[in-house]
Amino acid sequence: MKTGMNLLLWTTHVTEKLFPLFAKLKATGFDGVEIPLFDGDAKHYAKIAAELRNQGLRCTTVTVVGPDSNPISPDAKVRKAAVDRHKWAIEMTATLGGENLCGPYHSPLAVFSGKPPTDSERKRCAAVCRKSAEFAKKHNVMMCIEYLNRFECYFLTTAAQAKDLVKAVDHPNFRTMYDTFHANIEEKNAAATIKALFPCFGHVHISESDRGTPGTGMVHWDETFKALREVKYDGWLVIESFGRALPDLAAATKVWRDLFRSPEEVYTKGMAFMKSKWSQFA
Repeated sequence: MKTGMNLLLWTTHVTEKLFPLFAKLKATGFDGVEIPLFDGDAKHYAKIAAELRNQGLRCTTVTVVGPDSNPISPDAKVRKAAVDRHKWAIEMTATLGGENLCGPYHSPLAVFSGKPPTDSERKRCAAVCRKSAEFAKKHNVMMCIEYLNRFECYFLTTAAQAKDLVKAVDHPNFRTMYDTFHANIEEKNAAATIKALFPCFGHVHISESDRGTPGTGMVHWDETFKALREVKYDGWLVIESFGRALPDLAAATKVWRDLFRSPEEVYTKGMAFMKSKWSQFA
């Protein structure tokens, strides 16, 4: 098991200003960080990679797609843009030395059709992701696509749908992930969901029911960690939390109040909680 901290708690674009935080996260015991990929070039991310190596940290990445790069669009040009967007994120992940490319890059956030996902949309998404996964294979990157809850998207909102997509793409470099926040909304039983989804997922977000400090909310943590242990999951456990420091991101994640005293509380108490639960069910 590897522990990580998602840097979206501080920024949507990592720069040298955040480098002092790397040392603090390393000292807390984290194995790595999750780098948001929204813009930037290889030169920019090569600098970050150098600092990660300097601090002895590994990394994963997270990205999204927009309406102009929508994998489920009926417009072939838009789907091509989706592949190009995926390829850019894969290349930046490889530049960083990252292992997993995570995120809901199956469809745009907060864009709804007013209807359930269609078979045509599923087929289009699988075709796009298959092309991207082949590109990811060449760069030694694992794609771990994230299903969200019904309030953030309509295309991929359950573990069962995510598993079906993995099977449809049918590529060794394409998997899904498990996020405790989204699962807490959409799934009936955490343990049963994890057992049914494994081994189709290769990444886990440890995220509280209110997006605050892990262990302070209503996620079924005992069932979650016990199930992860029972399926012998040995991948990344990455804390994902959101605050009000970034107004646009706070609006996107619907964070309207302070959920913790400080970011330090999230990553120190969150790490202690995560390690405690992992050990409890060894």
